[in-house]
Amino acid sequence: MSMLKVLRASGTPAEIGAAHGNAFASEIRSYLSSRIELSREGTDLSAADVVAIADRMVDAHHNYDTAIFDEMVAMADAAGITPGEAVIVGGYTDFIDTVRAVALGTAFEDTCTSVITPDAESGGNGFLAQTWDMNASATPHVFILDVSLNDAPRALVFTTHGALGQIGMNEAGIAIGINNLTVTDGAIGVTWPFVVRKALRQTTFDDALACITDAKLAGGHNFLLFDRFGRGASIEATATRIVIEDLATEPLVHTNHCLFPETQRVEAERPPDLDENSKRRLRDATALVEGTRVHTTESLIALLGDEGSICRHPEPPYSYESSGAVIMRPGTLDLWACWGRPSENEFEHFSLT
Repeated sequence: MSMLKVLRASGTPAEIGAAHGNAFASEIRSYLSSRIELSREGTDLSAADVVAIADRMVDAHHNYDTAIFDEMVAMADAAGITPGEAVIVGGYTDFIDTVRAVALGTAFEDTCTSVITPDAESGGNGFLAQTWDMNASATPHVFILDVSLNDAPRALVFTTHGALGQIGMNEAGIAIGINNLTVTDGAIGVTWPFVVRKALRQTTFDDALACITDAKLAGGHNFLLFDRFGRGASIEATATRIVIEDLATEPLVHTNHCLFPETQRVEAERPPDLDENSKRRLRDATALVEGTRVHTTESLIALLGDEGSICRHPEPPYSYESSGAVIMRPGTLDLWACWGRPSENEFEHFSLT
């Protein structure tokens, strides 16, 4: 039986945020506590010091998008946390890049394997598919937000308690996924869930892409963007660098290390075994996707559940696991999502038609 929760929310940004905060108030506070502690790793910061850094980032989120900001504040109010704390619970993997830059933090998240398959190799409608890997403490917090904002397309958003959006697709056929990057140029800026949700308010590929390229980011992420017309791109983006690789005739595959010299110059040194893990997942995912003649939902479920390297289990000294996985087909507006490790749990089907 699936453990994937679904929250359906509609109306104004404040109404959607309040629905989120009211539905999961205790879970959000619990998740926040674990993320504050993880953010302190390698520093002499107190919990209050960590929150003080996040407080300095609140204005950047307001300036990036007032509607999403209103949703975040309403969620925070309903859950009994501050806007700065909401930045941490939602944007943790970018936030620790900022902590690394301003306080020499050493927290890492080595997370996610993702692919975009072209239309021509996928029965006429391509896919964006990925695992969502995270510290195992995140897994209980995964849910689907089915959101209908008054002035924007309806969207299905894979996310966690307190995060406004992590992976998703809207009814205009815009799909977006992510991979974390570990960088040295973290800044007082906007975190990636805001970027995801703003992209999902758009109706064209170019407008969604601009949500990424125009953002004054707090940390490093690879964004994957794909639309119903088969246009796709992989975007490595940090506070100071951006590189765009357009989808051509071969699938795009990405894990958790930078692939281009421009972004490699600001990539933080990571433990060698984590670096090798990311490179192995890239090799394995590329081999699996290139070895498939016609990509289907079933072939991508098999890829995401591959126990060789892609579907991750917590292993000392790290606690990373595949907390869920998503497959999106914007050409047909179908989305499949899985709670927890995709090698062990079933995918559920959702539709935006």
